[in-house]
Amino acid sequence: MSEKLFKIISKVMNVNYENITDESNPSTIPSWTSFNGYVLLYELESNFNVKFSIDEAMDVKNIADIKRHLKNHGVNLND
Repeated sequence: MSEKLFKIISKVMNVNYENITDESNPSTIPSWTSFNGYVLLYELESNFNVKFSIDEAMDVKNIADIKRHLKNHGVNLND
């Protein structure tokens, strides 16, 4: 399931799938703008059938944070 997550991030941020790690963040992905951050949240909610709270959205600093919030919503990422 992390593969699915990384592919969504790759598509939204227009970066190579293999370059994404749990530590990837707006500093390491130049296209991770505030707008693309919102697009990513929308794509994650749509693809994983979850709804993030404002607090969860504001808490995301890197990919590991996204994984943590998805797991809190019952998404099994098989990590």
